[in-house]
Amino acid sequence: MDSLITAFTDPAALAALIALVVMEVVLGIDNLVFISILTNKLPEAQRPRARRIGIALALVMRLVLLSMIAWIVGLTRPVFDLGISGPPGAHGAPTFETEFSWRDMILIGGGLFLIWKATKEIHHNVDPYGGDDVLDRKSVATMTFGAAIVQIILLDMIFSLDSILTAVGMTDNLAVMYIAVIVAVTVMLVAADPLANFIARNPTVVMLALDFLLMIGAVLIADGFGVHVPKGYIYAAMAFSTVVECLNIFARRAQKRRGTQ
Repeated sequence: MDSLITAFTDPAALAALIALVVMEVVLGIDNLVFISILTNKLPEAQRPRARRIGIALALVMRLVLLSMIAWIVGLTRPVFDLGISGPPGAHGAPTFETEFSWRDMILIGGGLFLIWKATKEIHHNVDPYGGDDVLDRKSVATMTFGAAIVQIILLDMIFSLDSILTAVGMTDNLAVMYIAVIVAVTVMLVAADPLANFIARNPTVVMLALDFLLMIGAVLIADGFGVHVPKGYIYAAMAFSTVVECLNIFARRAQKRRGTQ
């Protein structure tokens, strides 16, 4: 209880809380984009429920991981070493790590899964019928509710681990971590349906979001190998691409209105 009061009364703790909430919301965008793309493949009646379940699972995983802080920190300890030296960097140090922790292996596995999933979805968007007769719409595979939830759970695990490790690196006040995670997931819950509907209405945004997932997957793999790409660069590139795509959407709508006049 004391730590909860401190989170709102101590200026340093309050500043850490605000910074962590912002960071958790930004990290949650990746998770939300993936959930939106997956659930949009379900029948329309099932989509809102799948999104709510996916986001609820994200909250549960984050809260469970927060209760296991000591174990989470232990995941960063090296498990094995390949015993080889990477090529020297600018200061003579290897450009990638050869010691791997459980965190590294989880990030690499999650990155590979993201790249595989995004590549598969891009292929489906480019060639939705897989070379079959384009008139045979029954050949298009549909995702089941259970398959969507399983894939959401897998990625929730990866994003939750990244989220909690970020929280641990920013503050040691457990109450601040809990509040930040709950606020961030609440924002995800509020934004889930509008974001998913926006993606569904604008097919080009789907391709942009899938490209984001490819980039995030590559960053996760790089992080697992000890090559740390500043997240600010990643999110700046995503924001710039989003602004450009929004301008394209506005231009297309304006052109369409002029054509109907």
